[in-house]
Amino acid sequence: MLHQTGADRLGTEKIGALLLDFSIPAIIGMLVNAIYTIVDRIYVGQGVDPLGIAGITIVMPVILVLMASSMLIGIGSNALFSIRLGEGRKDEAAKIMGHGFALLFLIPGIVIAVCFIFLDPILITVLGASDAVFPYAKTYLQIILYGGIFSAMGPGINHFIRSDGHPKTSMFTQILGAVINIILDPIFIFAFNWGIAGAAWATIISQFVSFLWVMYYFNSKWTALRFRPVNMKLELNRSLHIIAIGFAPFAMQFAIGAVNVLLNRTLYLYGGDIAVTAMGIVYSILIIIFMPLQGLNQGAQPIIGYNYGAKKYDRVKKTFKCAVISATVFVCFGFILIQMFPGFFIGIFSREQGELRDMSIRTIRTCTLLLPALGFQIISSNYFQSIGKPVQGTVLSLSRQILLYIPLLLILPKIFGIQGVFLAMPAADFGASILSGTIMRRELKGLKHRASADPCLKAGA
Repeated sequence: MLHQTGADRLGTEKIGALLLDFSIPAIIGMLVNAIYTIVDRIYVGQGVDPLGIAGITIVMPVILVLMASSMLIGIGSNALFSIRLGEGRKDEAAKIMGHGFALLFLIPGIVIAVCFIFLDPILITVLGASDAVFPYAKTYLQIILYGGIFSAMGPGINHFIRSDGHPKTSMFTQILGAVINIILDPIFIFAFNWGIAGAAWATIISQFVSFLWVMYYFNSKWTALRFRPVNMKLELNRSLHIIAIGFAPFAMQFAIGAVNVLLNRTLYLYGGDIAVTAMGIVYSILIIIFMPLQGLNQGAQPIIGYNYGAKKYDRVKKTFKCAVISATVFVCFGFILIQMFPGFFIGIFSREQGELRDMSIRTIRTCTLLLPALGFQIISSNYFQSIGKPVQGTVLSLSRQILLYIPLLLILPKIFGIQGVFLAMPAADFGASILSGTIMRRELKGLKHRASADPCLKAGA
């Protein structure tokens, strides 16, 4: 029988303290994970060749698709898991957890197999790697795929540790992999002289260790949760429900991968390898902004899901508002730092002066013009995923990356050249924020009506 410590507090403790308790470990973990993500580019840019950054940037769509497959199952099953706990259906929650484990092996495994079979055509035809960048891109991606199954399963299963009432342990999982990666990178790249291959090996080894730790947790005395074989026998309806709930974050991540393909090709067309390298540097910096927002989402998700399942709508609304305020404060702080000190952040990745530095500074200042509005948009998308409404969540997820960004990326460069590529991002942020505000206003009114319709549904925060 599942212990109730984590579930009980989700429905009773004060929202502000609860959100802090669940979000801060996730934010710290995601910040460390951000370093985990960009440390390869730092070492490659400083110790190998700036074109190595372009190589990692070119293959990022494939890595994002692999991450998307992990999010599809990990977040989808965890959201449904939290809702079922809130409803008091613990046997069903255990089955969902087992299905999550099985699907986390199956779906990312299919993605990895396809990538191995069509590796060269993907790099050349789909991703558009130039002759200069191709050797870096192929070396890095091939090694990353060797450990791809662990990079998908580790983070996917880690969501259940948080829902088990142990957010600090979940944070430790993320920190463990990041620290190992940071230690191994200089050893493999400089001491062993493995170059960009060393960066890739450091990444997959650290991901494998994180996976081993997660599996150890679910066989330890700290939890009553277990991945039991009987619950891993896949049933179509339950599997489809998990996929439906997780489709919004999957679509967001997959869309980012698709957009990256178009973006890289457009950058090549209007600015060449140097433009791709500059955008790779800028994206690495923006990860420092995006990852903590995902950590905040991870902290808010079980609180929103549990209380929605328990019909404590006042607590759902308060959690959403607290998350939005926190996210907005954070992105505004990041916006100020980036606009004031762009050269400092660029210099972390490359000491080169001249054209690369100038283009990188221009890129980051333009791309972040609407950054203060991004927190609300991301939290809103996560809200619908948390309450089991995948359609609305998918619409909000895709609005920025597909419905708006792709058309703008096709149109604006024809008018403004390379500057149009950079302007497409803030223009998409603006439109997505308007759409999110419209949809969320209607949703929050509905929550208010439900909470006031029956006094028994109200719960003090």
